[in-house]
Amino acid sequence: MKRCLIARHGNTFRPGETPRRVGGRTDLPLVEEERARAIGKYLLANGPRVDRLYAAPLLRTTRTAELIAEEAGLDLPVIVASRFREIDYGPDENKTEEEVTRRLGEEAARRAGLSSLPAEELSRLGKRALDDWNARAIVPPGWLADAEEITRSWIDFTSSIADGENVLICTSNGIIRFAPLLLDADLDAFRQERDLKVSTGSLSIFRHDGNRWHCDAWNLKPYRAG
Repeated sequence: MKRCLIARHGNTFRPGETPRRVGGRTDLPLVEEERARAIGKYLLANGPRVDRLYAAPLLRTTRTAELIAEEAGLDLPVIVASRFREIDYGPDENKTEEEVTRRLGEEAARRAGLSSLPAEELSRLGKRALDDWNARAIVPPGWLADAEEITRSWIDFTSSIADGENVLICTSNGIIRFAPLLLDADLDAFRQERDLKVSTGSLSIFRHDGNRWHCDAWNLKPYRAG
């Protein structure tokens, strides 16, 4: 048996600050440590032990990995892996959710040959694109993300995990949502029960029983229990 543990980095926006859609081109630092430390405390108390520790090459992900290791008592180097770098949100990079929704709505209307739609209808079209992203990892138009390439990367990486090994990866929401594609036949059931979007400071755990992957935890939030 082997496990792939996936942590999303902690917060990059302070309470009261308007969040923005931050991708691989925007290298923000963490503004708090509690969520990352809570993951480390959870692993120390509940396991499993971690044999290798990876992080995407961004301040928020590498720092999260360091804090997890510190709290979990892991004497491991943080291996920086470019394959886990967050996607590039193209024209929506570093924009507010309102701005992103409006642009996606305008783009959907343009592609449908529609014009002069009211703001409410544009918002509805934009939200539909984001709903498809959160439910089925369908990349919205304009975002620079190759879904097939990201999926292959997850498959290739998890295939390299040795039997008996537990590997922890600290990355971002846009990359994490493709990990459930490891589940193959169980994917439809997974999507019916869960949203692909995960919270900051969350932990997801995949287990391979020798035949196929299972999801033992998705979007687990240790900081709430703390």
